[in-house]
Amino acid sequence: MRFRACIAILLFLSGCASTEPITKEPTAHGQRAANLQRAAALPWRDDGRCAVREASQPWPELVERCYPALDHDRLEFYDTTGRCAVASTGAAAMGLGFCVLAAPEIAVGAVIVLGVVVVAVAIKEALDAYELRHLYPEEAGTSRGTKVASRDAVSKPKPKLEPEPAGQGRQPPVPPVPVDRTRRASCEPVPVPHAGKDDAHNACADTFPPNRYPGMDVLVDGVSFDALQVGVRVLWEIKTHQFDLYNAYVRRQEIEKEFKQLDKERKAAAACGYGFVVGVSSEQHKEALLRRDQTLDIVVTGCKR
Repeated sequence: MRFRACIAILLFLSGCASTEPITKEPTAHGQRAANLQRAAALPWRDDGRCAVREASQPWPELVERCYPALDHDRLEFYDTTGRCAVASTGAAAMGLGFCVLAAPEIAVGAVIVLGVVVVAVAIKEALDAYELRHLYPEEAGTSRGTKVASRDAVSKPKPKLEPEPAGQGRQPPVPPVPVDRTRRASCEPVPVPHAGKDDAHNACADTFPPNRYPGMDVLVDGVSFDALQVGVRVLWEIKTHQFDLYNAYVRRQEIEKEFKQLDKERKAAAACGYGFVVGVSSEQHKEALLRRDQTLDIVVTGCKR
């Protein structure tokens, strides 16, 4: 309800600011293309899939539904028009960023993206398909997997050829995902339900870093982590078992077991450009891990079982 209240206010403000009546609504296809082009300038954590799915909706509704999918760590918002000071009074929980981004026309300097923007894969594919349909309607079927003849093929009939031996002349199937996109997609953090049912452990993972996705683990490059820290690219592994109560033999076995897991997680995090921190409940646990590997980044959380 707060999302819709904010959108209604923004639409009202934009209507009041118009000096000429709108004589013609944009077509659905035109609106979809315009929304995709606007979305292409933003960083997305889901490869732009939400933006593509909602592109036929008015821009404020697209923002309402897809705002959580943005990479908020790379975005800065500035209320250059002052309109969000009014809009946010009816929907304070929305935040300045949502209000600025949902405005029908984004003012210059209102949205700053940190770093180089690479157009999200799903958005690029949707824009390419739209352009193909617009310029060459007879080739549009290829974007849906239908084989359609090109202009040249229609104008120039193919000469008859001798039958080819069985098994020859066939092209190998084209993979549905470009090869150069696979690695980047696997590095996108994907929230997944907590793997374990240990409430004390999960509460520590949610609140201590703190976790960007409370109640969820994070999957990166096929490896599950307990948390992705809010505001920074740092993944966490949380340990809350009562290490101090174990005898010397069990401690040694536990450290070796943990080290194999932590080393795998640290390598996956580094390969995708994330930092990696281990949270433990006690100083003794921290010291035991550091004796095994002094390069580990370990923090004592104090979380109890």
